Amino acid sequence: MLLARIQELAATLAPRLIEIRRHIHSHPELSGQEYQTAAYVAGVLASSGVRAIEGIGKTGVLGELKVDSSESRWLAIRTDMDALPIQERTNLEFASRNEGVMHACGHDIHTTVGLGAAMILSKLKEKLPGNVRFLFQPAEEIAQGAQWMIKDGAMQDVDGILGVHVFPTIPGGCVGIRHGALTAAADDLEVIVMGESGHGARPHEAIDAIWIASQVITSLQQAISRMQNPLRPVVLTIGQISGGRAPNVIADRVKLLGTVRSLHPETHEKLPAWIEQIVSSVCATYGAKYELTYKRGVPGVQNDPKLTQLVETAALEALGRSRVQILPEPSLGAEDFSMYLEHAPGTMFRLGVGLTDKPNYPLHHPQFEVDEAAIVTGAVTLAYAACQYWKQQATKE
Repeated sequence: MLLARIQELAATLAPRLIEIRRHIHSHPELSGQEYQTAAYVAGVLASSGVRAIEGIGKTGVLGELKVDSSESRWLAIRTDMDALPIQERTNLEFASRNEGVMHACGHDIHTTVGLGAAMILSKLKEKLPGNVRFLFQPAEEIAQGAQWMIKDGAMQDVDGILGVHVFPTIPGGCVGIRHGALTAAADDLEVIVMGESGHGARPHEAIDAIWIASQVITSLQQAISRMQNPLRPVVLTIGQISGGRAPNVIADRVKLLGTVRSLHPETHEKLPAWIEQIVSSVCATYGAKYELTYKRGVPGVQNDPKLTQLVETAALEALGRSRVQILPEPSLGAEDFSMYLEHAPGTMFRLGVGLTDKPNYPLHHPQFEVDEAAIVTGAVTLAYAACQYWKQQATKE
């Protein structure tokens, strides 16, 4: 039975996969700088009989398992490799050796899971019904790597794509399946409020950009709660404010920088005009001018219904009902996996890494740790889902 063989191979590979993960965790690299990680990944792929192509998407790697020379289509499996500018505080024996850089978002697990799936499927090459391309992506944390990979042809002839992301609130060894929206669209906002400077003791003679900027922030938050559909959530966070020159000088210029998150495409489309309407109204009321820059980021991940059902069914068969959760809510986090979905249908599932004997710190925390049992769980789920994908394609034909 194919599933039993996948599970057997995964169990045999488990010590090696943990070794791989710990090596990657010890040597994290920031977005666009994943040179050593890419070389290491390519080496593991080549030694496992998988064709490795480096330099895709700058520092990305493609692994190709072509089992049918007459078949031009590919199923893609995407995992990401970059780390974060965070000083690790886990005290693990294999903690980061790179000062101020840490795999605090689980991309070391993602990379290892992708390698595990590739290693398993390479040993089942004769039984694998279709071609699989593994995308080891750089620069997810800055939402650039997916576009780099796509530009270099990573999605050429790809008919479907699978992705995975760790989740500390799901127990290790379990997976979470989300039908529909998984993550939010994430956009960048810059507002510059321009007033007129003056003496701090005579505010009536000036136009106070700091005070007006505070009104802009308050008005935006109030308007979201009263003017946006609460069933279609929008989160607007101003994370940086800069302005003013001295305590007794009224500021004539204030810059606001923020992020805007939304789940529904229709809402997402209307947000720039809506935000400008609020900013314009506030500034006009108090005699200020403004400049507004709204930069579209990555769209939200909308999981394909058929592929999501395929992964759910594969996970249920491979792991059992007790280890598969159906997630009732999306996340307002962002993922550039969504960029691939503009080229082929795809789905991303959550991989549980929650610990039972320690506190579970959130993603991007300097003490973030994982249950390494998740590695085998993820590798088995992806490998079996890939087999089931091609089995379904053969049935359709």
